Amino acid sequence: MIVTISKSTAFGEIAAPPSKSTAHRYLICGALSKESEISNIDFSEDIKATISCLENLGAKVEIEGDTVKIGGLINNKIKSNKLFCNESGSTLRFLIPICMLKEEKITLNGTKRLFERSLSVYEDMCATQGIEFSKADTSVTVKGKMTSGRYIVRGDISSQFISGLMLSLPLLEGESIIDITGKSESSSYLALTLKSLADFGVRISRIDENTMYVKGEQAFKNRQLTVEGDYSNSAFFEAFNLIGGNVAVSGLNENSVQGDKVYKELYPLLQKGSPEIDISDCPDLGPVLMALAAALKGATFTGTARLKIKESDRGMAMAEELAKFGCKVDVEENRIKVYPCKLVTPILPLSSHNDHRIVMAVAVLCSITGGTIYGAEAVSKSLPDFFERLKKIGVKVETR
Repeated sequence: MIVTISKSTAFGEIAAPPSKSTAHRYLICGALSKESEISNIDFSEDIKATISCLENLGAKVEIEGDTVKIGGLINNKIKSNKLFCNESGSTLRFLIPICMLKEEKITLNGTKRLFERSLSVYEDMCATQGIEFSKADTSVTVKGKMTSGRYIVRGDISSQFISGLMLSLPLLEGESIIDITGKSESSSYLALTLKSLADFGVRISRIDENTMYVKGEQAFKNRQLTVEGDYSNSAFFEAFNLIGGNVAVSGLNENSVQGDKVYKELYPLLQKGSPEIDISDCPDLGPVLMALAAALKGATFTGTARLKIKESDRGMAMAEELAKFGCKVDVEENRIKVYPCKLVTPILPLSSHNDHRIVMAVAVLCSITGGTIYGAEAVSKSLPDFFERLKKIGVKVETR
């Protein structure tokens, strides 16, 4: 899809999109209950992948409108031992340990880019426990049942591995300990997993920042829950307020544990000057923060190493696209500097890099300069109606 955005000012009120991070967790917890009902689901490509995989693992799924009735995965037989995760890292990393609650051989498939991202935590775990683990360019196959015990996980890799363990270990016989070594990055996502589990009556005790105690043989209670508004995607709509727009986002929970709500604190820093900001705990905000830094007074971002292993190499991708707006960006191993610049209308088409957050970030800047984005369908990964939402707040959008 090719999208052209003309110079325009965003104005109005818009409802926050449903939280994709919460939806993944609620759907998995609901599948592990006998029957639960999850409402306010946005059926993005990632969420559809999770639902499909859970159904193939044995969960009964009924969909009506934005509500999913789901449950029975533990006691039901597997419908298919081939799961398709598409390009969803959450789906893949959350569900590998769930697959190891069963004893059948199960293959999880996905895009090549997805399997370029590390699975070393689970590979090492399987080697220790004698579980079959076979990785190919676009799949991983596991066979064997995981056991309770002590799990040691590095804190400087994706929190999705730890969340995957947190979702599965409560169902095993015996007690488990999760030890996180070194600095824990993206710890807010672990807080979100803890809350999601608690919402289904499953308790994990956080002894300290790096140690969790997991009681075994817990039961996921049946629940009726609503997915809260998403701070990660709302950040793109509120970004317009820093470049002359006036957009109010409704439906966000002020008490949410979502880590990306930190944008409420970071945006004023970008307005005031050229700050240094550590994004190790909010890497998904990287593209929009870089876009705003270019439009305002510049900024230096640290804790950026993990941007390389997202849907694209987000640091390099944003540097390439910002150059088309006339902006200079220095990308180092764990540091990115965005220089302030006078934005110009891109002569060359902007590229999505097949990354939803790159598309949304450059779309914000295009409202200032105008511009055309190729591969804009990448937004379907997390927010399929992104451009329709832009139109509702007055951004001039043409698609073809």
